[in-house]
Amino acid sequence: MRIIAPFSLAALALAACQTTPPPAPTSPVSTSPPPQVPNLVPNLVQGACGDCHGVEPPFLSPNPDAPDFEAIANSAGLTGESLTQWLIDAHNYPELMEFELSEGEARSVAAYMVTLQREDYEPAP
Repeated sequence: MRIIAPFSLAALALAACQTTPPPAPTSPVSTSPPPQVPNLVPNLVQGACGDCHGVEPPFLSPNPDAPDFEAIANSAGLTGESLTQWLIDAHNYPELMEFELSEGEARSVAAYMVTLQREDYEPAP
């Protein structure tokens, strides 16, 4: 027993010298709401055009006679400037539309629509 006691004391002394790493810091639980994802479709576009045209993916037009914005945006030769000018100058909107766009509103609609242009766009059959 006398021989074991010094070894036991030495083992206890070594164990007391060993340290364990501190626990990893934890981040406090956030009670704030998650960040809002910005609306990619301007309210003007949704409000003025969305009742007839598909204005955002999956571009399903509520009115089957109204082309969706992706199809319009990918029309050959369409630019933001040409679309803005058409929206400003057009006085032959279908009667059902019954609204006018200011120059600034026309620019906003056109600016949104050109973001829908894609090199790999293929019209629906």
